[in-house]
Amino acid sequence: MRVGFRVLGFVMLAASAAGCANAQAKAAAAGPPLEVPEPPPRLLAPVEEPVTAEVLPPPETPPPAAVAAPRTPPPRPPARREPEKPETPAPAAATTGTPAPAPEPPRELRPASPAAEAAAEREARDALARAARDLGRVDYGKLNADARAQYDQSKRFMEQAQQALRDRNFVFASTLADKAAALAAELSAR
Repeated sequence: MRVGFRVLGFVMLAASAAGCANAQAKAAAAGPPLEVPEPPPRLLAPVEEPVTAEVLPPPETPPPAAVAAPRTPPPRPPARREPEKPETPAPAAATTGTPAPAPEPPRELRPASPAAEAAAEREARDALARAARDLGRVDYGKLNADARAQYDQSKRFMEQAQQALRDRNFVFASTLADKAAALAAELSAR
């Protein structure tokens, strides 16, 4: 048997050596070097300065006895036209000739009213109470693995909602409490 393996190994070695003896790299055909074209010239578009919105004073009301003259809108500055480029199509607003609408002034952010905060807190606490009531009806020992995971998730949502209430983030607390209540209602219905 040993002789058979040695003969087989010698035959495989001879076959692989014969294959390597014939393998030669072929020389690449030498041709003329490639000519690289020059890059096209760059076209730079003119840079426009950003337009800032001006804050206009509130319109003055004429005295009640005076006759109101017809109001005319203030004249608009002429629209600036950019030079047309053959590579890119012109925007639709430039082809119609209509000016772009003026940007909206920034909105003022105000804190939520105390009444809205109180309502959101009340909703969150009500949902937490429903979730706790529904989870109290569930026997954790009789649940299968999926139902136990759902029970645990509902508990985590309740804990996160209570933390959000302590942080006075009532909207987030309400969302978490609603999720906890929905999961608990599903479990108690089983």
